[in-house]
Amino acid sequence: MMYHSSGMDYSREPGMPTRFVWPYGGRSVYICGSFTGWAQHPMTPVEGCPTVFQTVCNLPPGFHQYKFVVDGEWRHDEHQPHVSSNYGTVNTVLLARESDYLPPMLNPQFPAGSNMDVDNEAFQRLFQVKVSDIGLSEADLEISRHRISVFLSAHTAYELLPRSGKVIALDVDLPVKQAFHILHEQGIPMAPLWDFCKGQFVGVLSALDFILIMKELRNHGSNLTEEELDLHTISAWKEAKSFMNRQINDGGRTGPRQLVHAGPDDNLKDVALKILQNGVATVPIIHSSTEEGSYPQLLHLASLSDILQSICRYFRYSLGLLPVLQLPVCAIGLGTWVPKIGESNRQPFAMLRPSASLSAALNLLVQAQVSSIPIVDDNDSLLDVYSRSDITALAKDKSYTNINLEEMTVHRALQLGEEPYSPYGISQQRCHMCLPTDPLHKIMERLSKPGVRRLVIVEAGSKRVEGIVTLSDIFRFLLG
Repeated sequence: MMYHSSGMDYSREPGMPTRFVWPYGGRSVYICGSFTGWAQHPMTPVEGCPTVFQTVCNLPPGFHQYKFVVDGEWRHDEHQPHVSSNYGTVNTVLLARESDYLPPMLNPQFPAGSNMDVDNEAFQRLFQVKVSDIGLSEADLEISRHRISVFLSAHTAYELLPRSGKVIALDVDLPVKQAFHILHEQGIPMAPLWDFCKGQFVGVLSALDFILIMKELRNHGSNLTEEELDLHTISAWKEAKSFMNRQINDGGRTGPRQLVHAGPDDNLKDVALKILQNGVATVPIIHSSTEEGSYPQLLHLASLSDILQSICRYFRYSLGLLPVLQLPVCAIGLGTWVPKIGESNRQPFAMLRPSASLSAALNLLVQAQVSSIPIVDDNDSLLDVYSRSDITALAKDKSYTNINLEEMTVHRALQLGEEPYSPYGISQQRCHMCLPTDPLHKIMERLSKPGVRRLVIVEAGSKRVEGIVTLSDIFRFLLG
């Protein structure tokens, strides 16, 4: 099929002005699509940024497809929503009603050498999308959820076990100091606890425990010393924590929390629900050869990331079976979003400046019951993320023995975990991002990568924080 260049000025056609951008360079760039009759329409370089080409076309509300012609070759933008069609792989754009139209924003500045895990696009999508505008009915949504539910119910936790690897468990009689160092040296945020006397796994020690320990010692006017950590075993801390929880809840009538675990034959849906309903990050997969549960074997620590990987692998080449995965995250309202001006029905969104004290960060993690806090500049643009697991970096060079939580800044605390460290830089391993217009399947693919527990939703170009989407958000939505 042959395509010809068009002399029409699509910026003068009736409809809503929509800016298209090709930010990947080239000598000559054209756009063609369903709104041009698939004729080529020229794009021009952005002033001051010759590798970014743009054009404005007036489009009527509705669903449109388009491709680019770059130096004579057909291309599509892999970082934008795309589907297969009679014209090969094409990008898609959906314009909502005129009342949902947003003024165009273009920021051609690209940060040099940025290692942010976000598409380096030079434009903001020009509309807000709603489920009803896309034509996705409640029936389509339920079909997607039903198919995912059927898949999870038909597969077991045994399938999550890696072919090789190790699972680290800690004895409850270990000193807290030694446990602190083990978590840091092994690069893990938590570990199951083994009670030799009882002959069973009795709980989990996590980074949150160390945050609470540091806060408790600080409340007694003491820095964390090696001697104090040597005097406290894991079991002693857990008993003290249980006592404190009983004092807070129901006047002391609440019993100790039982270990949440699963067996290798439990289906993935049940494992996911256990994680969500109990507010835990992982569930130990434990096998016992007897009905009484004696001689338990710790096989794996199952997480929502593991389960999401299974979903993505299974449906990767059949996304059409799950129409909900084509929706952009902004259309679903998935995750936690920064309240807009005038919105009073949303909870405050936790963010901190790099100059904030470590004490403020730890207090916010506990009080807001969040696992991470975006670190932003004065314009609310993302600089870094401080997570619960970052507390284990204080074990490095025994930093916990000579710090003051009120005096140490978040920026300095993050420096302890990185070498070399670029001031106010982004750690690609720790800080992962997405755009509000990214489709759900793309969000899921990123969150299924090992070590990725959340994505910070940022505005294209400015990297201004707009929200956070977590693994738990994804599963609450998918499981209804």
